[in-house]
Amino acid sequence: QVQLVESGGGLVQTGGSLRLSCAASGRTFSNDWLGWFRQAPGKEREFVSVISWIGSSSYYADSVKGRFTISRDNAKNTLYLQMNSLKPQDTAVYYCALKSPNDGRKYHPSAYDTWGQGTQVTVSS
Repeated sequence: QVQLVESGGGLVQTGGSLRLSCAASGRTFSNDWLGWFRQAPGKEREFVSVISWIGSSSYYADSVKGRFTISRDNAKNTLYLQMNSLKPQDTAVYYCALKSPNDGRKYHPSAYDTWGQGTQVTVSS
């Protein structure tokens, strides 16, 4: 059974940076996609970024493009999200997730069948 454990959240001022990590365990990853989503209070969970486990394909939400960078370390089975130039509207619980292999969608939360517990990111103004 796959387990995903996020870390790295915290409180940061506007313009600051944070790096989130997601440690994955339970099986060997190959033709998989792992993504980051976030959910602010009172809002629906939204797509942030996704990366292929093999190769170099990655995608970003328009709201984070140019500020966030997704990456992975296959040897460590760890997914990262480097977040720069943070804004108060980036405040949310951030989740990493493993996409279902049978679902071709990349941006919708329902395409992902394994989730971490989330890590809180708070950006103060």
